[in-house]
Amino acid sequence: MLDEQKLVKDCLKQHPAAQKLLYDTFAEQMLGTCFRYTKSMNDAEEVMQQGFIKVFQNLHQFRSEGDLGAWIRRIMVNTAINYLKRKPQYQLDLSFEDTHLHPVDSHQPDLKIQMKDLLNLIRQLPSGYQTIFNLYAVEGYSHVEIAKILGISEGTSRSQYARARALLISWLEKYSVNGKKDRYAQ
Repeated sequence: MLDEQKLVKDCLKQHPAAQKLLYDTFAEQMLGTCFRYTKSMNDAEEVMQQGFIKVFQNLHQFRSEGDLGAWIRRIMVNTAINYLKRKPQYQLDLSFEDTHLHPVDSHQPDLKIQMKDLLNLIRQLPSGYQTIFNLYAVEGYSHVEIAKILGISEGTSRSQYARARALLISWLEKYSVNGKKDRYAQ
């Protein structure tokens, strides 16, 4: 069992072995977190590296009252959001305008789908939808928190989440009809 308090103390003392252990312990999980917000593995790796720099710079702020992994994940999510805001290829998708309207209804498909297939579907969402869906459904942020993080209204967060959800549902319905994971009609 990893003693997180000792690991943090040793990292703060600049022990390279402790820093490597912290990185090795959380890197794979955090890469997955970063990949959920980006469109390429290169971008995800860049976000993760920036995130770990912030982790080590701010480790003195970790209070050992919660889970170290959750604290690191929050830094990774914030780093990913900031990365998306700075990159031109994500700017159009992060504008949160109603240019891609999709019907929103309460119909939910009843089917079985592999988690990796669902994650691939989420990654196919436009970046704005993907970001809000991940923040709300995966990370557990409220729409109020998402609005503050992204500089949008709470209503925009709610509507973008609903549209992302509706789009995913329509893709899942096509998945269940076609039975093929590579046939997500967009």
